[in-house]
Amino acid sequence: MPVPIPRQRAIPAAEGGQAHALPTSPAPAPLPAPEAVPASVEPVRTPVSRDTRDTDQQTSGPGLSLLVIEDDPVGSLSVPQMLDSAGKPIRVRTARNLTEAERLLTDDVHCILLDLTLAVPAASPEEEEDELATLKHVLRLAPRHAVLALTASGDTEGGAEAVRVGAQDYLFRDELDGRLLSRAIRYAVERKRADAAQRQLTESRLRAQENARLERGLLPTPLLDGSPLRFAARYRPGRSRALLGGDFYDTVRTPDGSVHVMIGDVCGHGPDEAALGVELRIAWRTLTFAGLCGDELLGTLQKVLEHERADDEIFATLCTVDIAPDGRRAGLCLAGHPAPLIARDGRLAELLPYENNGPALGLLPNARWPRRQVELGGKWSLMLYTDGLIEGRIGQGNQRLGQDGMVEMLRRQIAAGLRGDELLEAAVNEARELNGGDLTDDVAVLLLDRDR
Repeated sequence: MPVPIPRQRAIPAAEGGQAHALPTSPAPAPLPAPEAVPASVEPVRTPVSRDTRDTDQQTSGPGLSLLVIEDDPVGSLSVPQMLDSAGKPIRVRTARNLTEAERLLTDDVHCILLDLTLAVPAASPEEEEDELATLKHVLRLAPRHAVLALTASGDTEGGAEAVRVGAQDYLFRDELDGRLLSRAIRYAVERKRADAAQRQLTESRLRAQENARLERGLLPTPLLDGSPLRFAARYRPGRSRALLGGDFYDTVRTPDGSVHVMIGDVCGHGPDEAALGVELRIAWRTLTFAGLCGDELLGTLQKVLEHERADDEIFATLCTVDIAPDGRRAGLCLAGHPAPLIARDGRLAELLPYENNGPALGLLPNARWPRRQVELGGKWSLMLYTDGLIEGRIGQGNQRLGQDGMVEMLRRQIAAGLRGDELLEAAVNEARELNGGDLTDDVAVLLLDRDR
C-alpha cells in the first residue's frame, strides 16, 4: 500500500499522446521541497494528448517510458512531466483501450499506468462481473512490465486488491502530481526487476535440486562389490545447463566374478538422445546380468535402439569390455567407437587394438561385432572415453586433439603421478584448455585400475 505524500508543484508540460513530443530545451532545475512551495501555487498539469505521433527518441538519450491505458472522454486525466532518477524525462504514451495498448506495448516501455475502470473488449459475463478483469488482462498481456493501478479517490480496498492480483502499486486518480507519480514509476520498475531476479534465483535453486536428484537417478552406480578393481568416472554434457547428453556408460560385476564395462555415444545432443542413452545403458546392464556378451549382446542392443529411436538416422557407437575374474584378460568389442587406452605397469600408455571392429549400432541390419581377446597383465589402468574428449581443437586452428594427442597427454599426466579421479579430471580440463573453452560435444570418461 502506498504511503500518502504531500502534493508538490509538478514539473510543467507533459509528453503525451500515442506519443507526444518532448521539449527539446534542457530539463528544468529540481524544484524545492514541498514545504517550500507556497500553498497558493496550484500544480501545473497538461492534458494527455492522443493526436500526435511518438517522438520518444531524443538527443538526451532514452530514459524510463510509461504507457497510460485509460479512456477519458472529458479529458480530466492529465499527466505531468516527470524526471527519472538520472534527471531524464519519463516518456509517456497513451492508449484508449486494450487493443491500442497492445500495439503500443513495445520493448522500450518500462511501466504501465492502468485505469481499473477500463472495460475489457469482448468481455465474458464472468469478466464483466470481475472488477479487476482489466488488470488481469493487462498482466497476461505484459507479464514482464511493471504495472500501476489507477483507482478512484479513496478506493484503498480496490487498490490493495489490485496489488494482491499482481500490480506493483496503486495510485488515486486525483494524486497524479509529478513527484508522486515519478516516484511510483521508479519504485514499480525496480520492484518488478527485483521480483524477476528473485524468481529466477528461486527457479535456479529448484532446477539445481532437481538436477541433483535426476543425476543420482540417471547416471549409473557401479556394481563392483567384491571386485579388487577401482572405478572412477567423469561426465560433462555439451549442451549449456544440460544434465545429460547422448553419452552413457556403466560397470557391473556378475556372479562369476567377471567385471563388465561399457561406454557409448548416441549421435546428437538433445534430451531425446540423452533419454535413448539411458535406455541403452539400462538394457546393457540387464542383458549383461542375463549372461549375454559380445556379438549377441550388441545385436540385442541394436534391436532396442531401432525400436526406441525417434528417427531412423539415429545411431550409437559402443565399446564393451568384459574382464576375466583373474583380471589379467579381457574381451573387447567395438561398435564404431574409439578404442580404449591401457597403461600397463612399466610400459607407456597405448590404445588397445581396434582393427576388425563392427559398425555403430543402428547403421546396418544383421551386422556382426567380433570380440577380440586382449592380454591386460597384472597391474594396469584401462580408460574408456567418448569422442568428445578427442575432438576438441588445439589452439586457434582446425587441428584436433585426436587419439594420438590424447595418448601423449595421458602419458605425460601418468608420468607426473596422476591416478584415478585426479587423472580423469586433469585429462578433461587440459582438453578443455587446449580447445580454448568448453568442449562442444558431450564427454564421458571412465577408468578401471588394477594395482595388484
